[in-house]
Amino acid sequence: MQINGNAVEAHSGEFFDIINPATCELIDRVPKGTEDDVEVAVEAASSAFKGWASASPQQRARILYIAAGIVRQRKDELAVLLTREQGKPLAESKNEIEGFAHVLEYYCGLASSSHGDFVPIPQNGYAFTVKKPLGVCAAIIPWNMPALIMAWKIGPALISGNTLVLKPASNTPLTNLTLASILSEAGLPPGVLNIVTGPGNIVGESLVKSPKVKKISFTGEARTGKRVAELAACGMKRVTLELGGSDPMLVCDDADLEAAVLGALRGRFYNCGQTCTAVKRLFVFETVAEKFIKKLEAGIRNLRVGNGMHENIDMGPLNNRRQWEYIKKLVEDVEEKDEGRIVTGGRVPENGVCSKGFFFEPTLVTDVPRESRLLKEEVFGPVLPVVQVKDLDEAIEEANNTCYGLGASLWTKNLDKAHKGCEQLNAGIIWLNQHLKIAPEVPFGGTGQSGIGRENGPDSLSEYLDLKTVMLKT
Repeated sequence: MQINGNAVEAHSGEFFDIINPATCELIDRVPKGTEDDVEVAVEAASSAFKGWASASPQQRARILYIAAGIVRQRKDELAVLLTREQGKPLAESKNEIEGFAHVLEYYCGLASSSHGDFVPIPQNGYAFTVKKPLGVCAAIIPWNMPALIMAWKIGPALISGNTLVLKPASNTPLTNLTLASILSEAGLPPGVLNIVTGPGNIVGESLVKSPKVKKISFTGEARTGKRVAELAACGMKRVTLELGGSDPMLVCDDADLEAAVLGALRGRFYNCGQTCTAVKRLFVFETVAEKFIKKLEAGIRNLRVGNGMHENIDMGPLNNRRQWEYIKKLVEDVEEKDEGRIVTGGRVPENGVCSKGFFFEPTLVTDVPRESRLLKEEVFGPVLPVVQVKDLDEAIEEANNTCYGLGASLWTKNLDKAHKGCEQLNAGIIWLNQHLKIAPEVPFGGTGQSGIGRENGPDSLSEYLDLKTVMLKT
């Protein structure tokens, strides 16, 4: 763990192993944090708050900008570390590391934009508003995109003048720890950013319960997010919850099928399907379904699966044994219960390269009944169910038949269909003729069981600021 920018041993003296998901080999060991460690980290953040909050926005931005530059310089070595602990191909890891730097640079550009307003009050003087940082904030992040989601949390929190305690996922803390060291190297004062590694039921809960923590930003599964909200409510803390989704992709009869197939391939199998906004349910018009599915099947069969450290790999392993066993059992149930036809994939690869890790073939399933788990659950892995629909009305109805509402994509050349989809699809972000792309310049978040609050974009700064109104009578 890191307190005040320095690596320290946990109070318990215990460690947990970090495993390479492609080989199941031990990479490293990190401290198993305790409630005492969380208290030390929160105290460090609390002590650093006054000095960091009083720094000018330009001073804060300068440090983050320097850090982003160092990250870009060390992109290759950081990508290797990320691939070893997370499993994704090196190209995807490099993209994520660049994303981390880009997010910090984006918030540097917003440093001076968060200010109050002047409000004339007729016959009663005027008023103005002042925005102040909240204080100590906490961030809890997942293992699927550890570097990028770390940036989503620390960017707005730190540029707004808050200090932060971050709990990384137990499977992927190494890249986060290294990035924190780079921020310290760039000049981030001691205590402004602290990391505590350890189990969620101890480190995470202690962070949320801490009376000095004013805001919690959590990304993860819905069940854990509800627990975070429950604990935070006792202290009237602010929360941002990004809880995943079951994103639909709708392919109309007038869509560019070549582009849609490429969108489905990337949207589903990027990061081995372990992305909150991945294509998890695909609805295609009956009139083009046969042609579309054949093209999609061919594309899936051409995906190269293997260790992300090797060249020309399209998809790495699942991140951990729990995910691997879940996906394997899910597909086995589809076959045993006759809940669809597996067109391609559906097996653990038998070649020697994939024999030791948590690999699973990219899988396409058609003829999926509406009650199937493939359509009801958030399937966090490389399995894509396809459902044929008659028209856009049926596609939208089926797409909205979920408790989630994170993202959705619509593929059409027709402006009326595009408008109808944007109006009627229940999702926090809707893509037209694309899927998965998330830019830091725009708000990101969902509805329903996909969470509350928004990350990214200028509005994300308000999540980390208190608004004070001052009334003056003249």
